[in-house]
Amino acid sequence: MAIHTPKPDPSVALRPPHTPDAAPKMTQARSDSAPTALPATLASYQRAAREGLARDIAAYFLEGAGQQSTLQRNLADLEAIRLRPRMLRDLRGGGTGLSLLGQRLAHPIIAAPMAYMSLLHPDGEAGLAAAVTAQSGGMVLSAQASQPMEAVHAQGEGCGWFQLYWQVTPEATLALANRAASAGFSALVLTVDAPVNGVRDAEIEAGFALPPQVRAVNLDGMPTPRLAPLDDGESLLFDRVAHLLPTWEDVAWLCKNAPLPVLLKGILDPEDAHAGIGAGAAGIIVSNHGGRALDGALSSITALPDIVARVEGAVPVLMDGGIRRGVDVLKALALGATAVLVGRPLVHGLAVAGAQGASHVLRLLRDELEVAMALTGCATLKDITRDRVVLPAGFSPS
Repeated sequence: MAIHTPKPDPSVALRPPHTPDAAPKMTQARSDSAPTALPATLASYQRAAREGLARDIAAYFLEGAGQQSTLQRNLADLEAIRLRPRMLRDLRGGGTGLSLLGQRLAHPIIAAPMAYMSLLHPDGEAGLAAAVTAQSGGMVLSAQASQPMEAVHAQGEGCGWFQLYWQVTPEATLALANRAASAGFSALVLTVDAPVNGVRDAEIEAGFALPPQVRAVNLDGMPTPRLAPLDDGESLLFDRVAHLLPTWEDVAWLCKNAPLPVLLKGILDPEDAHAGIGAGAAGIIVSNHGGRALDGALSSITALPDIVARVEGAVPVLMDGGIRRGVDVLKALALGATAVLVGRPLVHGLAVAGAQGASHVLRLLRDELEVAMALTGCATLKDITRDRVVLPAGFSPS
């Protein structure tokens, strides 16, 4: 059964002549039936997902840590940035294409790593990979995916990067990296901002727990920590778990020994970005884990300019956190990001309509970016410069 991605309504805004109606290829997980009608806008996808998801699943995917101030700050700080329109520019021959670490992408909107996507829809991670490939985009597959990495990667070349968490031993981490290389992935993304889980009140209150049929299948067989009993006055975190957490020396070891380039995801401080490059990282992803780790952390968009300045073009800098609309993508690119990672809008699309919904969400995001580019006088991504945005007072953390 083919899953057809609908053409966006040409009456909504300017549409390029190459708007695809490609069908995401689904040879693994797929739904039994495709919906006959899809939401028309990104906002309507969000509403439909919130209305349709069970409370505990919605808490896991859509909410953040603590009082959710970091999650809300991601949104508010992007909203506070103003765009400066420019008129009568020559836009002929423009487009959103780019090359990133040797991969040619039709647009700078990359699917962020998200765990357990089979909770959202039977299509799961394979459905997202099919959607990304249909839209000629990029994707980072989560180490905690609920489907085997080989089956997900087989959905198409869009699913090109594999995310790592540091495992119990360096050898286990490298084994996972080698498996990803053998499966055909072209880069690794080491998440460094969540060595322990954030305190997620919404998940706790909703009673979130994985059902028996969903697990991180790619971590089967990985060693698990064996922690000695605590003595009186000891801390589980500082006296047991901390001894298993990675350091900059471990990152340098991985970058040296991994079979693929390693990007670091979860950087918010310029000096950490500099240290990452010194350790051999091939890219930096500015991120606060979507507000799911440290509540009260600064927003990704606020951290971005200082990190771009510190990196000085040595490696690509990407941004993850708070992207909901095409104008958000333009704002991040104007402040120096090479590309952005997007999570929750794709959660909305997959939850509502599986691979078809995720593909449609990606197309809507790209369409919105193109319209924003046209209205700010930018024919190509290189034209999206810092003078296209006006920052609010006190924007920079420095």
